[in-house]
Amino acid sequence: MFSKSNLLATLVGAIVMFFLGYLIWGLATVDFFTEHTIVNTMKETPDLALIAVSNLIGAFILSTLYSKWARGHHSLGQGFEFGALIGAFVGLSMGLLWYATANMMDLTAHVVEAILDVIFYGIVGISIALAYQKTAKKE
Repeated sequence: MFSKSNLLATLVGAIVMFFLGYLIWGLATVDFFTEHTIVNTMKETPDLALIAVSNLIGAFILSTLYSKWARGHHSLGQGFEFGALIGAFVGLSMGLLWYATANMMDLTAHVVEAILDVIFYGIVGISIALAYQKTAKKE
């Protein structure tokens, strides 16, 4: 669980999550989600330190799960597949649950969020897979 490979993959995954998340949700899609928000629950100024800690915890969990899922076979395709499955869980499963129970965003925003989650976590999965691939023991 606390192997060199897992810790490196965690660090790489957390960095990718932090900066890619900022690019996607902090810059590229702000106007779109503003237009599709029903009740704005966002803070005026987000706590970047807590976001970084959250990304680190999330990346550790994803890295640990990926390690068990991949079983020593690390590739870009497997990394994306793993991440996309996580993204589908978060974006589709949880997104539909949130849409059914809360008035945060309209359905269009939840669908777009689901697509973004699949892409976002797919890329995070690739970064984790690459970190494992680079630190794998050579045979």
